[in-house]
Amino acid sequence: MAKEIERKFLVKDKWQPQNEGIKIAQGYLSTVPERTVRVRVKGNQGYITIKGKNRGISRAEFEYEIPLGDAEELLKLAEQPILSKTRYLEQHGDSLWEIDVFAGDNQGLIVAEVELPHEQADFFRPEWLGEEVSGDVRYYNANLIKNPFSRWKK
Repeated sequence: MAKEIERKFLVKDKWQPQNEGIKIAQGYLSTVPERTVRVRVKGNQGYITIKGKNRGISRAEFEYEIPLGDAEELLKLAEQPILSKTRYLEQHGDSLWEIDVFAGDNQGLIVAEVELPHEQADFFRPEWLGEEVSGDVRYYNANLIKNPFSRWKK
């Protein structure tokens, strides 16, 4: 079984992109806690991803590339609104970080994720790394379509 083990952090203001990001449009066909089914257009590629329920920082994950046209049609069937973000990939030490800069109703939110080989794995922590939000359901992408960052009380 495919397994995702990741930790998620807020990003401090001092972070600046080191490379060109890739635009992502992401929608959900299912957001029930037991499983999420996500459709994504990432650049000019389409993907469908099925994720199981979180168990700490681990969960089952199955991701498959699909034809771009299919992904675009599936986004029309997805729960609204569609999540928009730009993803930046940065290597720091042995750790590959995915930094997502959200747009639309989630503008102002920047989150960094690192995938790990096991839950207790050590990883490099860049200076721009902020508070850990791995277990905070508000930061799950599937929840950001229902309760966008712009509506949170500051």
